[in-house]
Amino acid sequence: MSHSVPAANVPKGTVTAVEQYAVGNNGEYFAVGRKCRHLRADLAGGSIDPEGCLVCPWHGAKYDVNTGHMVGGPQGIFAKIPGLGAAFMALTRVLPLKRGTIEKRGTSLYID
Repeated sequence: MSHSVPAANVPKGTVTAVEQYAVGNNGEYFAVGRKCRHLRADLAGGSIDPEGCLVCPWHGAKYDVNTGHMVGGPQGIFAKIPGLGAAFMALTRVLPLKRGTIEKRGTSLYID
């Protein structure tokens, strides 16, 4: 099933919710599953870092939007728990974030 959003709703450097996806623009449009692997935070409320990674709004875990893998574990107090970041990063190697495909047609983005 295809979902759509106006491209104007996803300017560069932003992330928004489109059904089960966090849709963002890091210079290229991307769509990944909305739930962080750490504590299931809504990644649609996240941000994009200078490297183009999606950053979780709760604890700062970072995701490569091309692979769905966590490339930086939880930050803050969670970063101090031995192995926690590594464990969640390993989990995303086996179970990466779901990735959708985006097609821009006219002024809209279509996500499958």
